[in-house]
Amino acid sequence: MALESLSFNLCTIHPFLIVKGFTYFSRASLDYIAKSGKQPDVLHIHNWETAIVGPLFWDIFVKQGLGGTRVLLTCHDFDSQCLEQPDKLALCGLDPASLHRPDRLQDHTMTHLVNVLKGGLVYSNKVVIVSSMYSKERIISSFSHGLEPTLAIHKDKLLVSPCGFDNSTWDPSKDKFLPKNYSADDLKGKSICKVALQQQLGLSRNSSTVLVGCISTELLDFDLNIQKVVWNATQKNVQFIFVGSKVTSDETMRFVNKYDEALLHLIYAGSDIILCQSFHDPLPQVPLKALKYGAAPVAVTSNENKFRHFVAHEQETTRFSQFISSAFGYLSLSQAVDEIKNNPSKWKQKIADAMVKDFSWNAECYDVHVSAYTAMKSLS
Repeated sequence: MALESLSFNLCTIHPFLIVKGFTYFSRASLDYIAKSGKQPDVLHIHNWETAIVGPLFWDIFVKQGLGGTRVLLTCHDFDSQCLEQPDKLALCGLDPASLHRPDRLQDHTMTHLVNVLKGGLVYSNKVVIVSSMYSKERIISSFSHGLEPTLAIHKDKLLVSPCGFDNSTWDPSKDKFLPKNYSADDLKGKSICKVALQQQLGLSRNSSTVLVGCISTELLDFDLNIQKVVWNATQKNVQFIFVGSKVTSDETMRFVNKYDEALLHLIYAGSDIILCQSFHDPLPQVPLKALKYGAAPVAVTSNENKFRHFVAHEQETTRFSQFISSAFGYLSLSQAVDEIKNNPSKWKQKIADAMVKDFSWNAECYDVHVSAYTAMKSLS
C-alpha cells in the first residue's frame, strides 16, 4: 500500500513574506490537516522555510489525532538556516523557553538566537541531505555551516541523496527539439544533431570536429582559468559554444546570451563534451543531462592538467559520485579531446555505457526517499 505523504514547500512565496510568513503558512497547514481529519503517514518538509513544522508537529499537533504521522526533512544545503530571536517562536504557538536550548533550537554559535533549520533537523524522524558528490561524513565535517554538533548527534537518521533531472523532458530518444532522435544503441542521430547545431550557430559543419558546450547558470566572465583551457583545446581544432559566459565569438567559438530551450537541448545533443564549472549539484543538473545526451562532462579547475578528485572515498557516496569519478573525474579537457581523436571506438563505447545509466529523479533520489518513508513507517 502506497504511503500517503503531504509535502510542504513554500519556497516560492514572495521574498517579503520572510520568517513570519513561512511560519504562518506552516502552522496553517498543520491546522488544516488536524481539523480536516487527515492522517498522513509522512509530513515531508524542505529546507529552513518549512523546518518549523518539525517542532510544531511534535510539541502541538501530534496529540491531535496524528500519532501515526512521522516527519521527513529534505535539505538541499546548510547555507541558509534562519536565525531568529527566541520570542518569535511564540507567534506560531511554540514556547520559546522550552526550545531555546542547546539540544533543541538554540544556535551553536549565536547562542542568544534560535536556529529554525536546526529545529527541523532535531525534530524530524529522518533527514535527507541532497548532495550528489559528498558522503555523509564529509558533509558533517566540512559543509555543515556550524551545524556539525547537531548533525553528528543525529547522524543515524541522516541519508544522502544525489540530485536528479526530469527524464520525461531530457531524453534524446524522444526529445521533440532534436532534428533526429538517438539512443545508446543507435548514436547516428547524435552526428546529425551536431551538424544541425553547427549550422544554426554558423560554425564550420563537420561531424568529426570535437564540439564542446559550456553551460552556466548565470552570465559569467570568461575568466583566466577557462581562457587557458579553451586556448589549449583550440590548438587541437576544437569548437566551443558558451551559454551564460561572456566570450567574444570567433570562427571556432560562439556565445549564447539568451535562454532558448530548443537550442539548449540541441547543445547537449550536438556536443561531444560539456565543460562544467562543477559536478556539485549545479541548478540545471548539467553533468546529469550531459551523460544522458552522450556528452562527456568535464570539470575545469585552475590547472588544466590537474582536475579535482571529486569523491570522498567512503562507502556512503552516491552511485552518481562513484560513477562520475571513475569514468570522467580524472579527465582534463585536453585529455578528453585526445581520447576522442585517438581511440574513437573506445570513446563511443564509453559514452554509450554512460547514456544507459539512470541519474534522473526517478532513480537513486527516488530510492533514497522511499527508503526513508519505509523506515519511518516502521517507527513506533
